[in-house]
Amino acid sequence: MKNILFFILGLLCLSFQAGAQSYNIVIKGGHIIDPKNNIDDIMDIAIKDGKIAQVSKNIDSKQAVQVVNAKGLYVTPGLIDIHSHNFFGTEPDHQYENGNLALPPDGFTFRNGVTTVVDAGSSGWRTFPTFKAQTIDQAQTRVLAFINIAGEGMRGGYEQNLNDMDSKMSALVARQYKKYVVGFKVAHYEGHEWAPVDRAVEAGRLAGGIPVMIDFGGSTPPLSIEELFMKHLRPGDIFTHCFGQLKSREYIVDLKTQKVKPFVWEARKRGIFFDVGYGGISFAYSQAIPAVKEGFFPNSISTDIHTGSMNNAMKDMLTTMSKFLAMGMDLKSVIRASTSNPALEIKHEELGNLSVGADADVAILNVREGKFGLFDYTGYKVEADKKLECELTIRAGKIVYDLNGIVDPIEIPRNSASK
Repeated sequence: MKNILFFILGLLCLSFQAGAQSYNIVIKGGHIIDPKNNIDDIMDIAIKDGKIAQVSKNIDSKQAVQVVNAKGLYVTPGLIDIHSHNFFGTEPDHQYENGNLALPPDGFTFRNGVTTVVDAGSSGWRTFPTFKAQTIDQAQTRVLAFINIAGEGMRGGYEQNLNDMDSKMSALVARQYKKYVVGFKVAHYEGHEWAPVDRAVEAGRLAGGIPVMIDFGGSTPPLSIEELFMKHLRPGDIFTHCFGQLKSREYIVDLKTQKVKPFVWEARKRGIFFDVGYGGISFAYSQAIPAVKEGFFPNSISTDIHTGSMNNAMKDMLTTMSKFLAMGMDLKSVIRASTSNPALEIKHEELGNLSVGADADVAILNVREGKFGLFDYTGYKVEADKKLECELTIRAGKIVYDLNGIVDPIEIPRNSASK
């Protein structure tokens, strides 16, 4: 009872201070990297009423209720992971659709600086309303979604059912929930028909030109990704698992020449986006290292996080980003591929930046020095001397994660203080 009383008094004190001062939070002395606004400098950020209020040198910290000491740290827009699986539930045979292989987002996002996730096809047009009610509406993390072209969603063998792939119904649900649905997903289809891709693209057209994310492969022999890029996808569509190397998929780097295939470069020029979608076995250094060495960086870095991948080589968003740093991408490019680029791909360019007036979604990162072994699922390991670590995350102007207490005064989130 005493703890609750002190907590209430603390909140009242903070509320009184907020009324007397100009800003809720000022972040002092951090190195801001905001690729969309071309900021790469030591500056301060002021936050008021859930929005970015000011980005400039030497903002007076006395004008803030709370002050974050970000000296020696990097301050970036909140990270955006556009390939995750969040439709968790209790159905044992449903896999990623209301099943036990998916994850509740708040448990892994904020500790990685992630403020927005896009569920990649776990739900279909039949099951999206349930996903919205039990995950999207309950999460502090901003949760958006690609709807699976299969009506049941990512429920094992149901993804092979061509009769459940309805362009019109998918588009209808996307239009009905346009605040949350950013596109459509094709995944795991094992046949040689192009129907799943073509129906997803048609759904995207019917829903107003939203993109399709393709998890391509499963057929033996594999279908041609050149035909996929040049004859079926549109500019703005997204090829995920772009650095995968599996027998059931054609891959982008020619193993004989160790070069990115020429038609892949042409597909990029045509406007196809290449997304990491790391996953359990959908990323291999044998593809990524030659591609990065040649200057073929991913448009977006994403995790394909689920209960398997997070405990395998992938781990989390910051580990995935650290691998690209270790392979030779510069930090600004890694941040761009984790903020403004994915926002562009999902046509939500109001996200992934620190513009004045934007939602105050902020990640404060430390580049930790040491000895790190960053391995892929094949066991190939890259030795690295740097790894990204999240110090603090702000979502819609609220501090939702603080690793080392760098905010003054420290505020304990309400949902944890009551227990």
